Amino acid sequence: MSAEAGIRSTAIAQLPLADTVEFPDIISTNAKDLLYTTNGDSQLAIAEKNDSSPIPNSQSPLVTDIQIRFVNNKGETVEGRTRKDFLLGELRLKPGQVFRQEALESDLRRLRRFEFIDRVNVSVNSDSTGVIIIYDIKESHFPSLSFGGGYNEDIGIYGTFGYRDANIAGLNQQLRGRLQVSAKDAQFDVQFTDPYRASEPNRLGYSVRAFRRRTFSRTFGDEIDLPNDDDAREGRFGGSVSVLRSFNDWDAALGLNYTRISIRDDNWRVSPIDELGNPLSLSGQGIDDLVTVSFAVTRDTRDRRLYPSTGSIFSLSTEQSIPIGLGDVLINRLRANYIQYVPVSLVGRGRPAQYPELTEMLAFNLQAGTILGEFPPAEAFNLGGTNSVRGYGGGGVGSGRSYGLASFEYRFPIVWRVGGVVFADFASDFGSGDTVLGEPGPIRDKPGSGFGYGLGLRVRSPFGLIRADFGISDRGDNSLEISFGQRF
Repeated sequence: MSAEAGIRSTAIAQLPLADTVEFPDIISTNAKDLLYTTNGDSQLAIAEKNDSSPIPNSQSPLVTDIQIRFVNNKGETVEGRTRKDFLLGELRLKPGQVFRQEALESDLRRLRRFEFIDRVNVSVNSDSTGVIIIYDIKESHFPSLSFGGGYNEDIGIYGTFGYRDANIAGLNQQLRGRLQVSAKDAQFDVQFTDPYRASEPNRLGYSVRAFRRRTFSRTFGDEIDLPNDDDAREGRFGGSVSVLRSFNDWDAALGLNYTRISIRDDNWRVSPIDELGNPLSLSGQGIDDLVTVSFAVTRDTRDRRLYPSTGSIFSLSTEQSIPIGLGDVLINRLRANYIQYVPVSLVGRGRPAQYPELTEMLAFNLQAGTILGEFPPAEAFNLGGTNSVRGYGGGGVGSGRSYGLASFEYRFPIVWRVGGVVFADFASDFGSGDTVLGEPGPIRDKPGSGFGYGLGLRVRSPFGLIRADFGISDRGDNSLEISFGQRF
């Protein structure tokens, strides 16, 4: 199990699937920004949350109608792909109910978090009969395709193809897939999700995924080779099936997962030990089967799923293995993850960012996890690297049974499509490296804890947000990592 994922490669035109859809700035949900029209003539601000009345009327009005309109970049009405009955069913404020500002703001946040919605504006019109709410929605462009290629030390020159659709049948059904092909190997990751719908409370959502990937092992780094002097490669093949349900502000997922983990050499031959004779798998054969039942809950209060500027996301998960297949793995893995976004105005002087990716803010991430039972060493928590402690190489801090990770970022706009980041990361395996089978961390002189800090640039491009981070470790090492998307 890695707290940092990736492969050592030099990208030529690598277009990650997750960054092919961009979200322009969306209307603020602050009460002062929401207006309603009385008799079509004048506009009045909706009352603040701490007012005793939801709008400045002597009587609380009823919602008489809610309308959905789809618009283009010019604000012109167009035919939408999304089913209007689906969107209306997801709203908590319904016709016939008393109009409440906080309910309207909650519905706006809910709409903004749909990946297929690019922008949403709301108007509230009032007359003698009640209130009419009108949502003007600009949809994102789906489906999207991505093509790319690059060079990797392991597989050489490769090409990639990606497909993504976040709104199949106009019902928020999602299909995403990625294929990478080289002369040595073919890797893929494909997932279909039909989310839970608030309008159909008795129906569960579900998700199905299949994957095959090959990477340099971050647990068994190149400090110690395989018996034939090759670096260790890690192969993973498997899939999962999950059912999804929401409870108020919490989303829950119950899944059945299978992964076959193998440690191999350059020619993809299985290697059960390293050059010092240390075991590389729990089974002793270089291959372990991991069958688990997982349960996770998440509370998401972010203002948007992609490049949020305020709010938080908190998740807890547990994964219990079933001793089936090679290795007879019997473990329980526990993890917690918390991210908080806080908008600030230190250099922007309160001006809204032109692009949400470059919004000025403070961002915090706290993670922790542990594994109970004897587990395959490749499942250790690997600390260090691009998505962990920057300034260290992948897995360079430690490979442990337990871990804690804290990251801080100050993000700010610089000019036009360019932003900057000041960051600091710290992680520790809490001295658990020697409890992993074969002690892959200690015998490779991984410190077990590490701190990194540095500066980064964010560039908004047609391919997504380009991320360049220059990190310095507490050991004096440094690294420059270029990838796509924010760290968290």
